[in-house]
Amino acid sequence: MTHHLIKDGKFEYYTTGKGTPIIILHGLLGGLSNFQGVIDYFPPKGYQVVVPTLPLYSTPLIKTSVGTFAKHINAFINHMGWEEVILLGNSLGGHIGLVTTKLYPEKIKALIITGSSGLYESAMGASYPKKGDYEYIKEKSEDVFYDPAVATKEIVDEVFATVNDRNKLLKTLAIAKSAIRHNMAKDLPKMTTPICIIWGRQDAVTPPKVAEEFHEKLPNSDLYWVDKCGHAAMMEHPDQFNEILNSWLENKGL
Repeated sequence: MTHHLIKDGKFEYYTTGKGTPIIILHGLLGGLSNFQGVIDYFPPKGYQVVVPTLPLYSTPLIKTSVGTFAKHINAFINHMGWEEVILLGNSLGGHIGLVTTKLYPEKIKALIITGSSGLYESAMGASYPKKGDYEYIKEKSEDVFYDPAVATKEIVDEVFATVNDRNKLLKTLAIAKSAIRHNMAKDLPKMTTPICIIWGRQDAVTPPKVAEEFHEKLPNSDLYWVDKCGHAAMMEHPDQFNEILNSWLENKGL
């Protein structure tokens, strides 16, 4: 599906629906299409789904960090004139959501994380990335999912193009290192925002023990499991993901 991106000053985003804004934060090697199920499901439920383009590759290398991206999201919220929003992030996007929630709690009604970094992640392995080795990238992309068929040729091609672009490769490595450095274990117990944790039971990138630690440390969190599922529950099991999230939002009166 082709998405029409709105360019508005330094911001670029896709939006659909009206109501409480749900801001989607994609992962390091992810994109808008990863959340198609959410984009289709929630507008009829009375939400405005918004997917901003994260400035992963346009930010100067020296400023490339999880904190910088959280400040970008805060600036985006202010630019749009919203008083309160819901954040939904996968992988690095979850981490950015956590940092945004920590820094600007008054603006975040709720946060949903799935396969989030912030405590631990195995990334793509010590030898990642190998430029020019398409089969290696294909294998690593498939490892992200429980069902390797989810890693379509389009997804593998996008990752392959990223790691073979020198500028993007340098930024990718800088962001990955920033995510590892920016451990949030000490911050989580102080965060009282309602947080929904949806996790794949077979997540090899951020294993189930990570979800349990998030749940244990976050005082106002709920943890839900999706079986036969890897690092991106909203992609592998979109219907189940949406049902869990919708029920949670309803129960919280959000």
